Amino acid sequence: MERLVSCVQRRPDALCRLICFPWSGGGTSQLAQWGKLFNDSIEVLCIRLPGRQSHLEKPFAKDMASIVTEVTSALLKELKEKPFAFFGHSFGTYTSFAVALHLKEKYGLEPVHLFMSAAHAPNSAVHLALKSMVIPEGNDEVLACMAILGGNYDLPQDEDTRKNMALNFREDMRIFQTFSFEKAEMIPFSCDITYFSGSDDKVYDAQGWRELTSGDTAFYELPGDHFYLLKPSNESFLIKHITRCIENAGL
Repeated sequence: MERLVSCVQRRPDALCRLICFPWSGGGTSQLAQWGKLFNDSIEVLCIRLPGRQSHLEKPFAKDMASIVTEVTSALLKELKEKPFAFFGHSFGTYTSFAVALHLKEKYGLEPVHLFMSAAHAPNSAVHLALKSMVIPEGNDEVLACMAILGGNYDLPQDEDTRKNMALNFREDMRIFQTFSFEKAEMIPFSCDITYFSGSDDKVYDAQGWRELTSGDTAFYELPGDHFYLLKPSNESFLIKHITRCIENAGL
């Protein structure tokens, strides 16, 4: 579990665990640090996907089902023993949603809250269109594709960093395209869903989140681009808001 999951601040007496799913190519180190910012009632765990950051020696997952299986296997014991919530940003939104669906369908486990960020709703027309998009092979073309699909932010000038970003994005796009969500007659979730986005980011088709739960759905736009959540003021807002939502979930 320790290779797949990062936890910088253990809180054995916490009432709830917040499982964070990072964006394409990284995010584990930043989101894992949230563990130091929440109060003692919330323990933060962050997923560390293979093929990146401290998990570089492992090959990328071949599809979304592989990620779901690996995450579920690593966390099932923890998810059964106390309430949990999910936070996913960008690509992490889709991995968190896929894991949440699997947990609900196979084990009857549901997060007390889903916090989704900077991504199209999985039942939106845009999401379906992206699944059939041809993924370019050249690094420059992939980086141009990132600007269209991955949100508005400045690309690094360093060539090695750009090459690594292109590799990660290409692999994650392939994984994304293996994730299929067929809208069923039953609404999949009953927990509340909160969706966050940056005011200067691209516009995402997010209203479909309302159709995926019988609980409440809220939308917040914070100042900044695709990585608005890295701004200290926004991070502070997110920590306070997520804490309030979890504490109000009646644990």
